[in-house]
Amino acid sequence: MIRRPVAWVVAVVLFVEALGVAMLNWLMGNLVDAQNMSLAGLDPDAMSMSSKIGGVVFGLYFALCALVALLVAVRDREPAGLGRVLLISAAVVHGLLAAVAWALIGRPQFIFMIVMLGLIVLVLVTYDGRRGPVAAEPQDAQGPGGPEGPKEPESPQGAGGSPLTSPAAPTTP
Repeated sequence: MIRRPVAWVVAVVLFVEALGVAMLNWLMGNLVDAQNMSLAGLDPDAMSMSSKIGGVVFGLYFALCALVALLVAVRDREPAGLGRVLLISAAVVHGLLAAVAWALIGRPQFIFMIVMLGLIVLVLVTYDGRRGPVAAEPQDAQGPGGPEGPKEPESPQGAGGSPLTSPAAPTTP
């Protein structure tokens, strides 16, 4: 019941995060390129290109995770297979980013990452679907076997055998 709205929220926020990460890395790549910056003697063009490529790849990763959350919201079924792995990895990434945000950026960003981590985990663990077939008609109020109670199962050896004893082994003369 709660999974669908949470999955919608996760999908929307992950799409926004995908755009934000891609744009931020693209902007940083442009800044490095425009100012001809170098870090420890690295080539500025290589730094600029790697920042742009990293932003696009990370943005596509978040967009794919958002697509999985969107499918969970639309289908109202738990994620399975690769989709489940993607959402688990997104939860781990948000946990790691929360630790970095706490150390370097600040509390509001940390709280945002922890909330996202919680929402992704909530999508993964809340599944209220039925497992197994549902009975076509209600059971009798008196229980299985009618008013006399449950019936004993038939023994494979007939009336005198016990289901726990094995049949006699054939012997050769």
